[in-house]
Amino acid sequence: MPKENKIRVLYVQPGKYPEERIIENNLKSMQKLVDGDIEGVYPWRDYACIVCNDEGKLNNMPLNRLLEDYDILAGSFFVCGLRDGDFTSLTDEQFKRYEKLYHDPIIFTDTPLGIYPMKATPEQYTRVMNDMQARKQVRHNRDNHDER
Repeated sequence: MPKENKIRVLYVQPGKYPEERIIENNLKSMQKLVDGDIEGVYPWRDYACIVCNDEGKLNNMPLNRLLEDYDILAGSFFVCGLRDGDFTSLTDEQFKRYEKLYHDPIIFTDTPLGIYPMKATPEQYTRVMNDMQARKQVRHNRDNHDER
């Protein structure tokens, strides 16, 4: 079967609900979606995979969603199908399954026991991220003032 020129994927950005995207089935288009070099992650057996930025955590991209029960995906990613080693469109069944799995944005908070994930709406996510950024700025200003 020939390679698809365009594929249907589930695009998942930090703090947002997933969305359907039709993308060009080439490296440049995929790198644009994940903002860098791509890495395929294959946690499932149903001919689907996650395509993410291979240095998302190293580049301090925002934490996005849980990867099963063993990791966290950082930065934007997409879920696509697989066939004969090529990325393909998701089937309707796969699309529904992964949209449900990744539907809710996640806020990751530091606790004494490690990082704790909490489901949120996009509005709650934005509010919490803005509050965290404001607190970080206050600490930065205070630290700079104390150095004088």
